Amino acid sequence: MSVRAAIGLGSNLGDRAGHLDVGLAGLAKLGDVVSVSSLYESVPVGGPEQPPYLNAVAVLDTDLSARRLLDECLAIESAAGRVREERWGPRTLDLDLLLYGTVSVDEPGLTVPHPLLTQRRFVLAPLLEAWPDAVLPDGTAIAGLTEAVADQSVLRLGDFETRRLSMAMFLVAGVLAVVLWLVWGWLL
Repeated sequence: MSVRAAIGLGSNLGDRAGHLDVGLAGLAKLGDVVSVSSLYESVPVGGPEQPPYLNAVAVLDTDLSARRLLDECLAIESAAGRVREERWGPRTLDLDLLLYGTVSVDEPGLTVPHPLLTQRRFVLAPLLEAWPDAVLPDGTAIAGLTEAVADQSVLRLGDFETRRLSMAMFLVAGVLAVVLWLVWGWLL
């Protein structure tokens, strides 16, 4: 039986957007990605001084159990070069299981809903965008939680898919420029 789950994506090292692309591609192998939020930039919360994060939320329908989904997310992080050296430290890719249907899970190494979900605007804003009618297991609407974190700064950078298209168009333009340069040199 398929369950709708929300996964938070974050990165603040290297090619942040590229790492989120890798994360989203990995999630697409775990179920049917039904929506993806815009990209958001946020300052780190807790931990050492570090660069800002890019954040997004993907919503997928999956047949995996919550535990298996988390394990697969951890494998995607690892494949993207994630090294867990210190709590709340910088990372190439972070995939957090935010919601798993309307189920609560409290097991060693797995708590759903994510225990800090309601306290972080950089999670709530993209979650609300990607899954507007999402609710917590107790029936609380995610939309009703954003006012409590309105003072936290996040910057919406734009659509995840549009950014991908822009990058593809940039690459095509670069290839065309090289081809024209080669043809021009050959004609002279």
